[in-house]
Amino acid sequence: MPARADITYFGAGPAALPTDVLETAAQALLDYQGTGLGIAEHSHRSELAAKIINEAKADLATYLDFSPEQYEVLFMQGGGTGEFAASMYNLVGAWVSRQHAAVQKELGEGAAADEAQVLAALRQRVESGLKVDYIVTGSWSLKAYQEAVRLLGPEYVNLVCDARTINDGKFGKIPDESTWKLSKDAAYVYFCDNETVDGVEFPNFPKILEPKEDGTGPIVVSDMSSNILSRRIPVNNYSLLFFGAQKNLGCTGVAVAILKKTFLPPTLSQPSPALLRKLALPIPPIVLQYEIIAKNNSLYNTLSIFDVYIAGQVLKKLLATFPNGVDGQQALAEKKAELIYSALEAHPEAYKIVPDKSARSKMNICFRVIKGGNVDEAEKAFLKESTAINLTGLKGHRSVGGIRASNYNSIPLEGAEKLANFIHEFAKA
Repeated sequence: MPARADITYFGAGPAALPTDVLETAAQALLDYQGTGLGIAEHSHRSELAAKIINEAKADLATYLDFSPEQYEVLFMQGGGTGEFAASMYNLVGAWVSRQHAAVQKELGEGAAADEAQVLAALRQRVESGLKVDYIVTGSWSLKAYQEAVRLLGPEYVNLVCDARTINDGKFGKIPDESTWKLSKDAAYVYFCDNETVDGVEFPNFPKILEPKEDGTGPIVVSDMSSNILSRRIPVNNYSLLFFGAQKNLGCTGVAVAILKKTFLPPTLSQPSPALLRKLALPIPPIVLQYEIIAKNNSLYNTLSIFDVYIAGQVLKKLLATFPNGVDGQQALAEKKAELIYSALEAHPEAYKIVPDKSARSKMNICFRVIKGGNVDEAEKAFLKESTAINLTGLKGHRSVGGIRASNYNSIPLEGAEKLANFIHEFAKA
C-alpha cells in the first residue's frame, strides 16, 4: 500500500489536508496543550474554545485582507447548502426591516402608530418590490436558486441568467453581463464564484455588480466554497461571502460566513417572527439567524471546536508559508493550473477541456479523454493508470462524468507537475 507521502489526491472535497496540520491535530485530540483532555472533549463555552475561534477569525481577516471592524466572521453548521437557506432568510429579513422603517417614516409618527396601516403598506411593498436575484452558471448556483424558490416562492425569485441557454443546454460559459436581467433594488444578488462540478469560475468580480463611487450598489452574496483562500477577492464589494471548509480551509463539519456588520445590530435587526408571519414570509430556524450566531460568537449551540481548530491551523500554515497572504497562494494556484491546462491543450486529439476558456476554473479542472474515439474506455484507462502512479481522486462528478482535477491549495507544485507529465505520457502512449 502507498504511504501518505506518495499520494497526490485531486478529489473535489473533502480535500486533502496538510500532513503537519493533521499530525498536530492528532495530538490535540488526545491531549490539548497539556490539559489532559482532547480538544474535542473541552467545553465549547471554555476560554480555550473562545481563543481558538477568535484566533481563526483574526487570521482569516489577515490572510484575505479585510477589516474585522467592517465584517463579522461566523462559524456555522449545515455546510454551503445550509447557507443557501441562511443567506436567503437573513437578507430577505434585512430587506423587510429596511422597508418597515421606510414605511413608518413615510406615514409619519401618528400614522405609524396604526399597526394595520403600516402592515398594509408594508405588505404592498413586499408584493410589488421584493425580489432576490440569482445568476446561474453551474450545478451549485442552480441548487441555490432552486432552494430560494422552494423556501421563498417563485414570485419573489428572479433568474438573472441561466448559462445553459448559451451553451447548448450545458454549463460551461458565463453569459455576457449585458444580457443579465437584474431586478431593481433586489434584496440581494447571488452568484457562485467557482462551480466545483462544472469547472466554471468567474475570472473577476462582475463589473455590473461593482459598488458606485458613493458606496451604493447591489447587495452581493457569493458562494466561494471551492475557491476561497486561493486568490485575492475584493471583500468590500460583498455584503456576504460563505463557504464550506472542506476544500481549502479545513474538514467537513463547519461552514463560514463573512457578513458586513451593517446587516447586524445595532445598525439593523431582523424582523420579528410575528411580522414575517403576517407578511406570509418564511421564518428562519434560529440556528441560521446571523444576528443570533454573531451575538454568541458562533457559540449559540454546540459548535465543533475541533473543526474550527483545524481551520485555524490551516490558516496559520498559510500565513507562515505566504507572508504576503493570499497573493502568494494565488500565484502558486495560477502556476499549477497553467501546467495542467497547457498539458491538456498540447494534445487536442486526446483531451477536450469542458468549460470555455473564458470561464475555466483554476480550482476544478474538468476535461474529457477522447483518445481513440471511445470516451468511456479511454477515461477508464486514464483513471486506472493515473491511480497506479498514485494520482488519485480524478473521477468527475457523478452528474456529469469525465475527469476532474481539483487543484486546491493542498496540491503541491510537484503534484501538479506529476499530473501534467502523466497527461502528456498518456496522450502519447
